[in-house]
Amino acid sequence: SSPESWNETQADLIAVGVFEDKSLTPMANTINEASNFAFTEAIDLGDVKGKSGESHFFYVDGKRILLLGLGNKNKFDANAVRLAAGKVSRTAISKKLDSVAMECFCNNCEHCQSCGEGLVLGSYQFLDYKTGRDDGFVLKSAKVLRCDSPDIAKGAAIGNAVCFARDLGNHPGNISTPTRLAEAAKEIADEGGMALTIFDREEFTEMGMGALAGVALGTDEPPKFIILEYMNGGDEKPKVLVGKGLTFDAGGISIKPAGKMDEMKYDMCGSATVLGTMKAIAALKPKINVVCIVPSTENLLGGKAFKPGDILTALNGKTIEILNTDAEGRLILADGLSYASKHYDPEFILDFATLTGAVLVTLGHVAAGVMGTDESLMEKVKISSKNSGEKVWELPLWPEFCKQIKSDIADVKNMGTPGQAGSIAAAAFLKEFVKKDIPWIHFDIAGTAWGGKTTSLDPKGSATGWGIRLVLDMFDV
Repeated sequence: SSPESWNETQADLIAVGVFEDKSLTPMANTINEASNFAFTEAIDLGDVKGKSGESHFFYVDGKRILLLGLGNKNKFDANAVRLAAGKVSRTAISKKLDSVAMECFCNNCEHCQSCGEGLVLGSYQFLDYKTGRDDGFVLKSAKVLRCDSPDIAKGAAIGNAVCFARDLGNHPGNISTPTRLAEAAKEIADEGGMALTIFDREEFTEMGMGALAGVALGTDEPPKFIILEYMNGGDEKPKVLVGKGLTFDAGGISIKPAGKMDEMKYDMCGSATVLGTMKAIAALKPKINVVCIVPSTENLLGGKAFKPGDILTALNGKTIEILNTDAEGRLILADGLSYASKHYDPEFILDFATLTGAVLVTLGHVAAGVMGTDESLMEKVKISSKNSGEKVWELPLWPEFCKQIKSDIADVKNMGTPGQAGSIAAAAFLKEFVKKDIPWIHFDIAGTAWGGKTTSLDPKGSATGWGIRLVLDMFDV
């Protein structure tokens, strides 16, 4: 944030706004008067309509002005602020401008955080593997004029955490390995004063994590079981996050089709969400207790790979009949949820996973499917979904669906009835590994973690870091 006015800043681009009703934001009004009413003339001619995302350049007193359409004034909420701020950053990058300054569009102080988030998220690019000098342009600075709210910086910190998660997801499987996730967890632990525990293959196998160990049999890449503990909330029960860290999924013996298999580098985006959340917590240091658990491995084919028909035993002692080795995410989560239930007395557990293609059929790339065991916790999820702009839709975890995962020869099987409620059957499986007295919500983010519509906040062909803003809102961070 900056106390400067528009005619004092040295930024390469200054952004102000106009609504659909043709009304200008306060700083836009000031610039309009200084420009001999250039904005008014453009509005009267019909070139400026104020629709959301619309943008027009003006040049006033040696300044480059971006007049940004903000849409319906009555619907200009936190997410609209976030999108507008993202548009400012994206526009600057497209014009190869080093610095931007924007008017605080917030008509509500509660929206200032969204402004900071949007500026950072809109500036995100993944350029790590571009070797040409002209392949990308990085925005160097952004500020909000005439705004002294600390929530701008808070939003920027959250935006940085989301970008951190996006990076984890965007790196290919030969870079974003379980070892790299463990290194990322150490970086977070060092920054936030967190306790870090990492179990390797031999250790977690000896502990009884037969589900994770089974999935990891087919890969030579060292698997990890990662635990981060942030304890800054006194005696309150910890909130537990569990994220699927499947760093590449070929499907195992039940091999996936070749088409789009490259996208299976994104199968660890659940772990990116929970690690990104911890990254934000490390920066903001709230007075809460949070535990983050990431079971991580690859799912490949090899001479020792687990097979359809095998029986695995999870940490909580339940036996699992394997019908399809490509339903492996729920297996590694089973040990993560079992560990959380066994070693902590949590306020609640939230798990995040790119778990089923079925949720993409149901909800597309628009919303995550959520299922769980506690109505009041689910209501908090829905409220935070609205606040964060990260959409969820509750699917019914009815007894009829839970019966689908009962096995004739083991306690449970890792597939439900073919072609029927696949996302719910997966959640029903996970429910078997959470103690009954622990409130729990499962987020199936297979549709929202990548591949959605390109917006001012979400670049094309990128992991999204979906869920971090929602969780932080739930935690009152």
